[in-house]
Amino acid sequence: MPVRITPAVPIQRRGPEHRTSARPGPRAADHAHRAHRAHRPPGPGRPEPAWPPLSRRHTALLLATCAAYLLVLAGVLLNTELVDLDWSVRLLRPYERWPRLEPLLDTWVVAGQRGPSAIAAFAWLAWRAHRLGRLRPLLVMAVALLLLNVTVGAVKIVTGRLGPHYAQYVGSPELFSGGTIFPSGHTANAVVTWGVLAYLAARWRRTGAVIAAATACSIGLTTVYLGTHWVTDVLAGWAAGLLVLLSLPLLEPLVAAAERRLARRFGR
Repeated sequence: MPVRITPAVPIQRRGPEHRTSARPGPRAADHAHRAHRAHRPPGPGRPEPAWPPLSRRHTALLLATCAAYLLVLAGVLLNTELVDLDWSVRLLRPYERWPRLEPLLDTWVVAGQRGPSAIAAFAWLAWRAHRLGRLRPLLVMAVALLLLNVTVGAVKIVTGRLGPHYAQYVGSPELFSGGTIFPSGHTANAVVTWGVLAYLAARWRRTGAVIAAATACSIGLTTVYLGTHWVTDVLAGWAAGLLVLLSLPLLEPLVAAAERRLARRFGR
């Protein structure tokens, strides 16, 4: 009986764009495994994942801010042209040249004072912490203010600089005279308080950063107008506050550990 042979049908090969699934390579699988471990919530007995390192841009900005802070400090200690700039503005007496601005700016500068600004910030962060069911917003602000007070307070005590209203010798940096004016705590506190709010913002973070920067800049300039700070005090205050903000990612593991301990203690 004759056997009928059916011609072979050519197999159509599909390109990569027609594949329904692809087996991930070793690098992709390793990356997915790391991502899963990074986002996996810590359970009992499971250690908190390490925080990612700072980016190159963040590190460069941190080092540049530190260098600027040291340059201002050295300029004041060595009685350079920065001190001449201080005295030029001091002798200009902006509050006498433009007296109409004084009532408004005297009120606005309160936004940089530690007490009123901290109360307002902690009130909003307490509401947010309640909404999130986490203590992180309050802990981040507390750690930032603690770091600010320690670092700025130490420099104030070491330099002992007098303010413009108490200066005794024209052209002198007025150092080691028992003052506590350098760097400007008003300015640094404004940078940190309003900067942390932008740092913790879930939405409109860029807008919050712009508002925080404008607030800190205006408060620093206001203290110069009122004659309560030298120009170099404000420059150092901006740098000191920004250093605290840029250091916050490095302190996140400490904040996470404190949050876990408090949660275990209060049974949350």
